[in-house]
Amino acid sequence: MTTLLLSSRHTEDNQALWRAAVQRGWTVERVHGIGVREIEDEEIVLYVEGLFAPTIANSLGMRLLDLDEDWLVRLPHEYRKRNVSITTLGEARRLTIPAFVKPPNEKLFPAKVHATGESLPVGYDDDMKVLVAEPVEWEVEFRCFVLEGAVRTLSPYLRSSRLAKLDGYSATDEELASARQSAEKVLADPRVVTPRALVLDVGQIVGKGWAVVEANGAWGSGIYGCEPDEVLEVVRHAVERIDTGG
Repeated sequence: MTTLLLSSRHTEDNQALWRAAVQRGWTVERVHGIGVREIEDEEIVLYVEGLFAPTIANSLGMRLLDLDEDWLVRLPHEYRKRNVSITTLGEARRLTIPAFVKPPNEKLFPAKVHATGESLPVGYDDDMKVLVAEPVEWEVEFRCFVLEGAVRTLSPYLRSSRLAKLDGYSATDEELASARQSAEKVLADPRVVTPRALVLDVGQIVGKGWAVVEANGAWGSGIYGCEPDEVLEVVRHAVERIDTGG
């Protein structure tokens, strides 16, 4: 049997995955904080927030499949179409020109363009890593749930900085095909290393064309208008058992 393990916080996303799991005949349970009772099922699928996910996974003898903090920095420029670097928050505070700044993986503070480094949030360790990117204007941004190099389901999530949810996540067939093609071209490049299951965000930059926005682990990413059952299949492969050598 398979158990889908969700966080204690009820969201539209984990409720959608709950229903998809029930349709598959899976058991569904929720954790409370980082506490996880013993689960006897042979397969455990995790869909939890990033803050608690590593601890929960480790307690179950599992490892989250994620991307290196500098993955976007190392991505060939032809796929990101803007300058991106990784530095410390302390160094970023010295910026004197506008820059888009965000934590690499955790959503510890909102990702946005800062006029200078002086406007970056306080209360965080200056040694914390941040991504610093050249500001660009995105026409539309798509979330792609990827398994083994193929996009299993995708959905727009922002359109000219406006939430795509307000339009029911609508997109033309041409947009969907272009987003899928853009993502799978990146994934097929042998220079681009990714885990077998991930979320890849792509979008159209005004005046530059399709590019990668970012990539993240599938085990805690928002699903937007993606097909829940396909998301579940990707999330199912977004963790792996830790080999104890026994």
